[in-house]
Amino acid sequence: MHTPDASDHYFTARPASADERRSVAVQIAGRDVTVETAGGVFSPDHVDLGTQVLLRTVPGPPATGDLLDLGCGWGPVGLTLALSAPDARVWAVDVNERALDLVRRNAARLGASNLVAARPEEVPADVRFATVWSNPPVRIGKPALHALLADWLPRLAPDGDAWLVVGKNLGADPLQRWLASDAPDGAGLGLSVERVASAKGFRVLRVRR
Repeated sequence: MHTPDASDHYFTARPASADERRSVAVQIAGRDVTVETAGGVFSPDHVDLGTQVLLRTVPGPPATGDLLDLGCGWGPVGLTLALSAPDARVWAVDVNERALDLVRRNAARLGASNLVAARPEEVPADVRFATVWSNPPVRIGKPALHALLADWLPRLAPDGDAWLVVGKNLGADPLQRWLASDAPDGAGLGLSVERVASAKGFRVLRVRR
């Protein structure tokens, strides 16, 4: 798995202070809400366009089970999962401590008590996910991204699926080919991959066991 350091765009060791946090009005799960964000996390001022495309494309999440937001940032995907499926357990996973602190704050603010914000190593190894929704951190580079997905996609439940949004200009099509061919051969994942949407320069990929 990608090991971040202090220079990594996606890694901030320190939670934001009260002075650094700011309130932003967004829409989550069809609700107009106010969340806390801060510099040092991805897209701190709004729900980024790729995530918007993802959330407009995916069907409603499973009502129960373990659900995963991989690379949660301040929480737009994980909060959507948690509010849409209140009887499920939602794991919001990130390596950025600032992001994890923000998503915990936002879950508490919105009453999403079923959301668990965690570093990757804090998720029990035996957890299997009914679905994974992710705007993955493609800018960590292709080897690290492949390692990240090879770590997590095998943890789909037998009937589970993953929904990934990736910019076309950031390698969506090569990633789709890798998931469909090299990844199963290299990791025994047995994946099927289809492009289910293409909008505003982004591809949404559905990955199944």
